[in-house]
Amino acid sequence: NCCTIDWFTEWPRDALLTVARSFMADVTLEDQVRDSILEMCCYFQESVSAISKVYLAEVRRHNYVTPTSYLEILQAFRSLLDAKREEVSQAKSRYDVGLTKLQSTADQVAGMQEELQALQPKLVIARKDADELMVVIERDTAEAEKTREIVSKDEAAANVKADAANKIKSECEAGLAEAIPALEAAVKALSTLKKSDVDEVKAMKAPPAGVKLTMEAVCIMKEVAPVKVPAPDGRSKIDDFWDPAKKMMADTKFLQSLMDFDKDNIPPAVISKIKKYVDNPEFDPEVVKKASKAAQGLCSWVRAMEVYDRVAKEVAPKRAALAQAEAEYKEVSDLLATKKAQLKEVEEKLAALQA
Repeated sequence: NCCTIDWFTEWPRDALLTVARSFMADVTLEDQVRDSILEMCCYFQESVSAISKVYLAEVRRHNYVTPTSYLEILQAFRSLLDAKREEVSQAKSRYDVGLTKLQSTADQVAGMQEELQALQPKLVIARKDADELMVVIERDTAEAEKTREIVSKDEAAANVKADAANKIKSECEAGLAEAIPALEAAVKALSTLKKSDVDEVKAMKAPPAGVKLTMEAVCIMKEVAPVKVPAPDGRSKIDDFWDPAKKMMADTKFLQSLMDFDKDNIPPAVISKIKKYVDNPEFDPEVVKKASKAAQGLCSWVRAMEVYDRVAKEVAPKRAALAQAEAEYKEVSDLLATKKAQLKEVEEKLAALQA
């Protein structure tokens, strides 16, 4: 047959050393370390070969120890050496970086300590300033709280004054409510009158009783003096308002004078004289209307003036009280405004200190 058997004897120790030395020639090692490694590799190969012989003798089984196995040992050692050297290199690199950072940190700490030492006098001054500022803040806070309490009390007092003034004002308005409708009705009636209506009354030769009664009342309200004329019995003279009334109506501003009449300052003597007209049943706008439309409006005006005067006199004490209450309220309000301004100033100052 064509079978061929290649049989190699075991490598001697010198051969193992030579092969190992050649395999490790390009590996950087100290001579003593290199020799120890070569001896170790030879020892591994020879030991396994010896044990394999014992194994064969005892269990009748072969464990082949070949030169390839030896080369694999050398290669494994080189790979392990390279890996471990790489690990050591990386560890050393990390260590060096760590040392660099530690040194940098130490330098920074030293620098900061120097800065801190240099800033120490400034820190002392700053601490002193802060303590002084806290004293000012506490003082201003107490002042603000005190001012706030004063403002609260003054505001409550102002509200009381305002309520009192509003109450009196409501009472005045309620009292005047009786006169206002009549006054507005009279003004409305006057506004509908024209000069021609007045001229119509003025042209009357023998005015009806209602017209004469109305014009007498108007003359009295405007303090137009009557003239003396012979009485019907011919033995005495009596007051007559017709001619003075016609002269009064001849004034082109007659109606406007009634619109502008000073109703708040009617003399008591005038009101006293007008009383008998107001109490006269014939002195009624609806009755007078039958005689003259113009006289009806004038009658309404006279009655409205009397009502307004009467109500105004009743309300006068309340008006005086209202004026006093409003004056007191204004005084308190002005004081309150001043206190609020002071409080705002203190609060703004305090906010600036705390900012």
